[in-house]
Amino acid sequence: MAPRDPLLCSLRVCVLQLQSCADSVTDSDSHLTSCCQLLELVLRKGLQQPVLSLGHRDYWQCFDQLPQKDTCGRLSALSLAVEQTRVCRKLLTAQGRGRYLIRLALSRRVLPQFITHILHTPRVLEWYSPTSSILRNEELVEPFMSLLLVLSQMDFKLDMENCSFLDENWLLPVYEIYEVVPCREVGMVLRYLSGRTFVLDLVPGSQAHADRFVCPGDIIDEINGTSLRNSSCGQAGLVLSRLKGCPLTIHVLRWRAHDGTVYRPLVKLLRALRMENPTLQLCPAPSKHSASTEPSHSLKEGRIVYMVQFLGRANIGMFGGKEVLQQAIAQVLEKNLPCQDVVLDMETHLTCTDRKSKQELFEHHYPEISCVGRHSQPDYTILAFCVVDSPETPWLTGFCCVVLRARSMKDCEEIIHRMAAGFKHTEWFV
Repeated sequence: MAPRDPLLCSLRVCVLQLQSCADSVTDSDSHLTSCCQLLELVLRKGLQQPVLSLGHRDYWQCFDQLPQKDTCGRLSALSLAVEQTRVCRKLLTAQGRGRYLIRLALSRRVLPQFITHILHTPRVLEWYSPTSSILRNEELVEPFMSLLLVLSQMDFKLDMENCSFLDENWLLPVYEIYEVVPCREVGMVLRYLSGRTFVLDLVPGSQAHADRFVCPGDIIDEINGTSLRNSSCGQAGLVLSRLKGCPLTIHVLRWRAHDGTVYRPLVKLLRALRMENPTLQLCPAPSKHSASTEPSHSLKEGRIVYMVQFLGRANIGMFGGKEVLQQAIAQVLEKNLPCQDVVLDMETHLTCTDRKSKQELFEHHYPEISCVGRHSQPDYTILAFCVVDSPETPWLTGFCCVVLRARSMKDCEEIIHRMAAGFKHTEWFV
């Protein structure tokens, strides 16, 4: 009977689970991390440490020592992948580079070629123990290569920019990119902890405070192509001052994971951040109102409508600019009125209908709306807009603020953007 290895058995199960998922494997796939961990364990199994060296050898050094050119003297596709890994400034350790290369090889479908290259490079292969390594066992390496060939036939769509935590963890944070319009001051108060550039606070009235593209506790990973990984104190400020008045592309690592909880590798750092500044407020996970399995929007006669909650309205006087929006939201929330499940139709104008009774609660044309925005904190799913009480005689009746709660932060942003795009004079912020 052929020998069985528990790592290969686990890897086989994981590959089958990946095959049963969607057409493409993305970073959000729950089985991806397990698959990468198992590949890493296979590559480390039986890897011998050098006797006369103080350095620790990892499987990255195996890839790095492979011949750089093919038989025609050109850089091979494998060598290009190794070089891309070597020059990535977000990676500081051999472990991080090895993990990045595994992800890159999966994305480019070349992992079997990498292992074949190792098997045909004796000076690298001899680093592995012939008694314990899978790569030196002829009966085990064949099923391992078969599994790699199956993986090479899958479509891996992985975000290779999201790699700053590979030095410490296979689990990756939520990674988002934002385009910021030219401005005098972005308005972020930054702190540097363990080689990370954290957002400690937002300056009131600044571009960051208005756009809300970052939250306190998030990490600025990159600005206009300049990595801030392991940056020294003040480096982000120097980068921003050099780019003053220019459009900015800011890469952000969220402190909140995909499931709404705190991203685990950041727990200790966030605690240290709060010790430095006890006033730091980290907004909680989305409220229970948004944690529903029911779809947050649907199609109605070919139009997208949103399932939201109507929280109430309040008269705000004769001024309907965005400056009064937060105060108006607080005024409505203080009433603690019962929520109504409603359908929001935004196709040609704004119509709000009670889901149970089908009664229309209000209807507004976009020129009547003076501003729209999202609640600053703590619930980022709450949005509101100010509207003329009576379009025919606005100078007599003033404005009222209508407050809604979306099912998710994503829906909240979509509604605000669609509402703001409805009429060019509407002031808005998210």
